Amino acid sequence: KMSEVSEVMTKPDIKPKSMHHAKIWSDDVENLYRFQQAGYRDEVEYKQVKQVDEVECWPETGFVKKLQRRDNTFYYYNRQRECEDKDVRKVKVYVY
Repeated sequence: KMSEVSEVMTKPDIKPKSMHHAKIWSDDVENLYRFQQAGYRDEVEYKQVKQVDEVECWPETGFVKKLQRRDNTFYYYNRQRECEDKDVRKVKVYVY
């Protein structure tokens, strides 16, 4: 999983080829939900904008722990799932 992101990261300003909405909740959808709440498409865009190599995650669940928004305020997330079933279909899944 991480290697895909790292591969995409080596190309400057990579844009997604396509996008679809999530249909069922998964760990990936949970993390995308968190990135999108903070104003980013996904981990790839976050790392490009913020120029960071690592995103802070909860060791127990692997979910994103904290994100810095574009206005430099921070979002802090819980260890547990935050994306409710009703919000799953709002999550955009980008394909590179």
